[in-house]
Amino acid sequence: MSITLMTLFIPTFFFVSITPGMCMLLALTMGMSIGVRQTMYMMLGELFGVALVAIAAAVGVAALMLKLPEAFIVLKLAGGSYLIFLGYQMWCSRGKLVLDKKGTQENRPAAKQLAINGFITAIANPKGWAFFITLLPSFLIADQPLAPQLSVMIAIILCLEFSCLMLYASGGKALRHLLLNKNNVKLLNRISGSLMIAVGCWLALS
Repeated sequence: MSITLMTLFIPTFFFVSITPGMCMLLALTMGMSIGVRQTMYMMLGELFGVALVAIAAAVGVAALMLKLPEAFIVLKLAGGSYLIFLGYQMWCSRGKLVLDKKGTQENRPAAKQLAINGFITAIANPKGWAFFITLLPSFLIADQPLAPQLSVMIAIILCLEFSCLMLYASGGKALRHLLLNKNNVKLLNRISGSLMIAVGCWLALS
């Protein structure tokens, strides 16, 4: 990738990543409810999903997915329903992603569960598919090998995405500390649960 192309590519995809969306809202929610360190498991799954969507958009698999919308719809509905269920548990102050009255975690969610949450949200995110299908092919040079170009682009995209996820998760953690300092544990659980339900509805209905 040339320097000129990179100076266009990096700002473009940074804007795509930093724009509030389902993945960033999920990072904010997780940062608020379980902290940044645990949220990184969700980020790992999300980044893997982003890489998969980017590769699919570049090699044309996305076009096939668009021709078979039933599979995409089922994935969105299943993922959205699962996130809504988790949000409901959080809002009702019961379940794995809930703080007790002392502000400590009742049951730490499994790393695998968090990674799956992030992965499903990423691959079922219409915003991600739309941006990658629209933007990524325009940065590929037709007369050069695809694999090296795509490897560099995906590496840059994942670095940008991770940085933005960390910003949102850190913001959630800051809000968590603010609320816990005022002993508003129930309010924190309900805010976290409401945000999770919003992500699930957005995913299922978008």
